[in-house]
Amino acid sequence: MTQSIEQFVQALPKAELHLHLEGAVAAPTVIDLAKKHGIPLPEFHDVSDLFNFPDLATFLQVYDLVCRAIRDTSDFHRITYEALAVCARDGARYVEFFFSPNAHLEYGVAYATMLDGIVRGMHDAERDLKLKSRLIPAHNRELGLDRGMAFLDMVLADRRDEVIGIGLDYGERNHPPAPYKPMYDRARAAGLRVTAHAGEDGPADNVRNSINVLHCERIDHGYHVIDDPGLMAEACASGICFTCCPTTTLNTTVWRDLASPDHAIRRMVEGGLTVMLNTDDPGLFRTTLNQEYTLVMRHMDFSRATMRELTLNGLKGSWLDETTKRDWTTQWRGEIDALLTGGG
Repeated sequence: MTQSIEQFVQALPKAELHLHLEGAVAAPTVIDLAKKHGIPLPEFHDVSDLFNFPDLATFLQVYDLVCRAIRDTSDFHRITYEALAVCARDGARYVEFFFSPNAHLEYGVAYATMLDGIVRGMHDAERDLKLKSRLIPAHNRELGLDRGMAFLDMVLADRRDEVIGIGLDYGERNHPPAPYKPMYDRARAAGLRVTAHAGEDGPADNVRNSINVLHCERIDHGYHVIDDPGLMAEACASGICFTCCPTTTLNTTVWRDLASPDHAIRRMVEGGLTVMLNTDDPGLFRTTLNQEYTLVMRHMDFSRATMRELTLNGLKGSWLDETTKRDWTTQWRGEIDALLTGGG
């Protein structure tokens, strides 16, 4: 019997490389934590109403509300374990996820408090769910380079084994990546891996400068790369990975129709870029990893063979050590090929 799309997607072994911890918090958890800490919430009739936003600016306001509700070690443990449990349920085997230290520092939460809870949640998830994960503190680019250097000082001063690299996020349009070169040079010299949000609602030049100036090893989103054919060719040749998030495009970009032949993700895949699929902020956008895979299969008509490549790209773009990456790629390829052969 031929597997349904949903059955095929569920069975795929997956990596998640573009997940924001705070954006993965479910609305009921936000309500619980807000009540626990006496934080007022906006009026809502239904729990789902709490996460309604028409654009990136509104989204970031809601994101800030979520961050305000996360205060102590047990809160960070809870949201980490819950987020990783949802990933595991959808077949994820490896997760590299962001968190936003600056958003919590603003409310008096110590960086060590954040790490203690998050790392404990990661360890518990690996023990209980067999899900391996690594952590990426991300700097709010709206705060500028000086704050970025202080952010990096903080990260390097409390370097846990689970912290594998740094990222750059928040509002991109008026905050290009190039000024962050000193921070990124120093991070790489200290042995941290580097990535940056670029080309989500900013121009192709942001993607170019993230690659050529910041020397990022992968690009988060990157959709406006399609506006620059020369950059597309360079990115194809280098094999740099783009961590794309289909549902996010419907909320924060100009591409609001996944079935459109002009949708950026379709053009990136068809153009030969190394693309893999992620959830970004699954709690806020009310999505799951399986839903992201299913969406592109149904709306972009991606074949199962194409999904095989997108899935394996998750390992290719990961920051796993090369031995593990090679072994897992062989294992995953065998599993997926068996699905393709047996699933019709």
